[in-house]
Formats: sequence, structure tokens, C-alpha cells
Amino acid sequence: MSLDLPIPHIDLPEPELQQHFDALQSKLVPLWRAIESLDDEGEQTIVAVPSLTVDFAALRGSVLQAYEERFLFLLLLLRQPRARLIYITSQPIQPNVIDYYLGLLPGVVPSHARRRLTLLAPQDGAPQPLSIKLLQRPRMLERIRRAIPDPSRAHLVPFNTTRHERDLALRLGIPMYGADPRHLHLGTKSGCRKLFRRSGMLLPHGFEDLRSRDDVVRALQTLKREHPDVAQAMVKHDDGVSGEGNAVVDLRDVDAASRAAIDERVSAMRLEAKHLDVDGFLDKLAEQGGIVEERVRGSEIESPSVQLRVTPLGEVELLSTHDQLLGGAERQKYEGCVFPASERYAIDIAREAAKASEELVRLGVLGRYAIDFVCARDAGETRGAGDAPWRSYAIELNLRKGGTTHPYLTLQFLTDGRYDADKGSFEGRDGRAKFYVATDAISRRDYRAFTPDDLFDVAVRHRLHFDQTRQRGVVFHMMSAIGDHGRLGMTAIGDSRDDARALYEQMQRVLDDEAAKALRPAAFPQQ
Repeated sequence: MSLDLPIPHIDLPEPELQQHFDALQSKLVPLWRAIESLDDEGEQTIVAVPSLTVDFAALRGSVLQAYEERFLFLLLLLRQPRARLIYITSQPIQPNVIDYYLGLLPGVVPSHARRRLTLLAPQDGAPQPLSIKLLQRPRMLERIRRAIPDPSRAHLVPFNTTRHERDLALRLGIPMYGADPRHLHLGTKSGCRKLFRRSGMLLPHGFEDLRSRDDVVRALQTLKREHPDVAQAMVKHDDGVSGEGNAVVDLRDVDAASRAAIDERVSAMRLEAKHLDVDGFLDKLAEQGGIVEERVRGSEIESPSVQLRVTPLGEVELLSTHDQLLGGAERQKYEGCVFPASERYAIDIAREAAKASEELVRLGVLGRYAIDFVCARDAGETRGAGDAPWRSYAIELNLRKGGTTHPYLTLQFLTDGRYDADKGSFEGRDGRAKFYVATDAISRRDYRAFTPDDLFDVAVRHRLHFDQTRQRGVVFHMMSAIGDHGRLGMTAIGDSRDDARALYEQMQRVLDDEAAKALRPAAFPQQ
């Protein structure tokens, strides 16, 4: 017998639902103007629902809870004395983790901030999106509504936006700061390639809207025939995240006219996802669609991204640039980031991202998004008249918050600083430049010996904890997965790129040493 609860969909035709949602979203405009007003002293309530409605097989148990807690940096919004935050997770958050974040707040009495924080949980650890769990529980929805003093001064902040998050906004009667689900196709691999092409951006040669093995083989044949020098190609699921939906096909020394030879290369393609074989990968492609594109080559290859947002007023704001840290079998898996992106191409990718932003504004897209690039340079290439040394290829649009959102906002909230898009640099309120290295994927079996309190103790004793006076140090996140999986995330904030990297590496060494000490057999206590 299945224990799943039904999802109570709103019993209205889709066009009527869209009208209701559009009317609700229009309330964001006066709310945004009020929030941005320097003399506004009214209360505002942020309802954070970090629901991960994504195709990611590993999201279950404590790892799912850790990802939902990844956005606890939003507690730093409680620096604003009239702000209230309702933060919802599948399972309750440990009180010491909440104390840790409130302790980071500069210039705020933690008890005052704590009174403006409401934590709720449906006590449901099932591997499904949090938004669905809430929709299944009308009594919990009523509790959330009762916790909002003034719905006209409240908005919903989700991780990503599907019809479930839209329906949640409608059930709560508050607007949602995020892309309308009707625009979700733009964030697929097929949809963003079309968007980039319409926007006049450089993108790898390739083909969209593939649904079968035959589609993939034909696309690879055409790619190799039209561009004989292509050595490798990527096959990507439309809705893959963090590189899990990517595979690499070797096209060296293969005859484009030979379907059998190309098909054989498809059978041998190398997958980033460890839980799939080739047949399973192709089944998932048939289910959600996908693309084939050339794998960009160069003697130097980098993978930066640009983060932007469209405000309810229709204004585009460039927020940050990052160099992504990639790992996995084919270096396709997102593992972390360095901020800001290298000055060698940061301004160029920001300029390219602006092209897509114009189209997104025209379409009515709202909220945060990120555009991933591959930047390539060939050996011996020099800066000639009118020629840029780096070629920046747009490869992905993440129409949601992503892995670079939480470390950047953590830095911004802690330092009161801003990113200067013209310079490609970030300055804190004291005028000093700031940099960081961040990851969600520090993982070692021995770390299971730690509790979150142990992490805090280790960081403080070794003077690596973020210090407001020096505006430097390490901030932890995703601590709920440490007991089961020995996994956590951290952001190491420094005064230079090398300083941030040194802090990051020092924290890892300290954790390794402390874990070894914790697991060392001890003598019996003296009787």
C-alpha cells in the first residue's frame, strides 16, 4: 500500500489559474518599491521554501535536508529590524545550527532576530519536493498564513519554480519572487540554446529537442559532417543539474557517413552520473529531451558563470561572476566556485549575459538566474587589433537559484559590499576587495565523527571562523549531512584570491587532522 498523500491541485482551468497568478504577481511591484525605499520602515515577511524540484537522484534523507538548509544564509536578512522570516524545511533544523547563523549577524541582538524567525517543518523526509509536501497538508498551509502579519508585505522565495511552487503561492495568497513556470522551457538545455541563438550569443555547434537514440546518432553524424574537426561531443539531458545529466562522446577518427560507427561511439559514451548506464541515460533523455553539442576545445579552458536578476520593476541587475570548480569523471560535475571570475574574461561574459537578459525581460521573466559559459583560448594566441584572446561560449541558463547563489549572498550580507560589474571586482563596506572559494561537496567518511558543534569548535579554536572585525574567515553550510555522510559545505572569505584559497585549504587540513584525532583509540578513564 502506498503511503503517498495526493497532491490537491487547484480545481481551475489553466488559463484562469494563470490569471490569478498574474494578479498575485502584480503585487510585487509596490512591495518592491517599498522595500527599496530608504525611508520605508514597514514590516516585511519573507517565506523561504527551499524546495528542490529537480532531477537529482542523490537528494534523499539527510542530503535532501542539507540542501534545504543550504539557504539558511537568508537568516542574515534579519539584520533588517523590521524583517520577518518564515523558513520551512522537510525536517526540523537543529537549534545549534540556527544559533550559528544568528551569531554571524553584525550589529543585531540575536534574541531580537530570533523572535522574528519562524521555523516550520512537515516532519516528512520523503525524497520529493518540499512544495509538494506542503500542498499535501492544508493545516500546515494555514499555520504559514497565520504566521504572516500582513500578506500585502510578504512574498515567497523558492529555490526553483514549477507549478507546485506557483500553486503554493496561490494557496498562501502571496506573490512569488521567481520565474513564472510558463517560462521553465527557457531553462532547459534545448530552450536556452534557442534563447542564446536569438540573442546573438556565441554557443557551441549543436542540435536541440532530441528524444531518442536515433535522434542522438543523427545529430552526431550531422555535427561531424558539418564540422569534421570536432573531437568530442556532449550529450545532455534537458533538465540535468550539476552536470549529472551530461555524457561525453568520442568523435575522433570516426567517419561521419558511418551510422554504425557513430552508434558504437554512443554505446561507449562516458557518463557523469554514476547511478546510470548508457541505456538508462538514453531512457531519461527520451523522457525529458536533450541536446548534442560540440565539446569546446582550447589549450586553456575555463568554466565561469554570470549571476543576474530581473526585478519586479523589469530592471536587470548583474550580481556576480564566478569561476566554477568542476570535478567528476569527465569534469562536468559542479563542485564549487571561486569569486569573482578571472579578470581575463569576467567583463566579456558579463557583456554576453546582458544579451540574453534583454530577451528574458521582453518575455517577462522575473527573479534570479545564472548563465554558464565555457571560455577557451588557444596556445600562442595574442591580443590583436579587435580580437579578444578568449572565446566565450554560452552553454546553460539556470532559471533558478544555484550553487553560486548562497555563497555570494552570504558575502554580501556579511560585508555590506557590492560587485562592480565594470571592474569585475567586489568591495566590502570598508572599501577592501573580497574574494572567496566555496563548495557544497566537502566529503570524507571520517568527518562522520563530527557534529555541527564540533565544526564550530574546530573553526573557533583554529581562528578560522568568520570574524566580523577582519571581514575574513570560513562560514559553514549543509551541516545536516555530516553525521550520515561526512559531508558539508563551506565558504572561505579572504582578502585576495590566494588568501581565500589558503583559508579553504587550511580548513580542510584542520578538519582532516581533527577527524583523525577524534577517531584515535583512547585509553579507559582513570578509576
